[in-house]
Amino acid sequence: MVLQGVYTALVTPFRNGKVDFAALEALLEKQIAGKVAGVVPVGTTGESPTLSTSEHIEVIARTAEIVNGRCQVIAGSGANSTEEAIYLTLEAKAAGADASLQVTPYYNKPTQEGIYRHFSVIAEKTALPVVLYNVPGRAGVPINADTIARLAKNPLMVAVKEAGGSVDKVSAIKDLCDITVLSGDDSLTLPMMSVGAAGVISVASNIIPGELSEMVALAAKGDFQAALAYHRKYYPLFRDLFIESNPIPVKAAMGIMGDIVPEYRLPLCELSDAHAVALLETMKKCGVVAQ
Repeated sequence: MVLQGVYTALVTPFRNGKVDFAALEALLEKQIAGKVAGVVPVGTTGESPTLSTSEHIEVIARTAEIVNGRCQVIAGSGANSTEEAIYLTLEAKAAGADASLQVTPYYNKPTQEGIYRHFSVIAEKTALPVVLYNVPGRAGVPINADTIARLAKNPLMVAVKEAGGSVDKVSAIKDLCDITVLSGDDSLTLPMMSVGAAGVISVASNIIPGELSEMVALAAKGDFQAALAYHRKYYPLFRDLFIESNPIPVKAAMGIMGDIVPEYRLPLCELSDAHAVALLETMKKCGVVAQ
């Protein structure tokens, strides 16, 4: 399985406490029109911790149904319980997902050997391609480069989403193995691609899928000068989409654009008034909304 380009870490739209599937369909059509390589439902940006198991599975299934092969679907089906991750991944596979996004087990802080066994058993039991998700800021522990290299010997381990904030980590991974690396941070997409990453799993592409697809395509063919113009234009947006915990700002931005109702589930809540003003000004500056 080849992974290259922009993969949108989809928000999960809510309305009156329920998943808004009509809004989800419209978002998916916007992504496909923006020529993204794929979408990633029910990851961090999709508020997976607050979805029930049935909602989690239904969002994946509806996403795969709506996309209908027009782009890849990488389902967020990780968990800090290996058995739960296997269950969710089997359900994602049955729903038509092309691959699974498997986050480092969070809170229980396994050793590197435990992490290796966790991902290996998920791949063995599900036979669905795995995108490893290194996000130590949320999980509490990293997937070390040598652990990624061990895992990469399994052909089902097709990529790693590197969200540890280190460009050097990409070089360290690529020095040890040939696994595909995808940036987990919009603002680090170009730096990471300059040392061998193949694209990004993006939050900002919920808002600007076409522009990010163009930026990554330019970088992929080596035209970093042209790609840099996109990066500089949208860097303030990349920055301010993390002005509070993701996905609070991106949902607020999408609410401003009229794409969704900016509704959250506790413990997440609406963007503060001061940050809402700052985000709107940034969106105007970047040309996302009119002045």
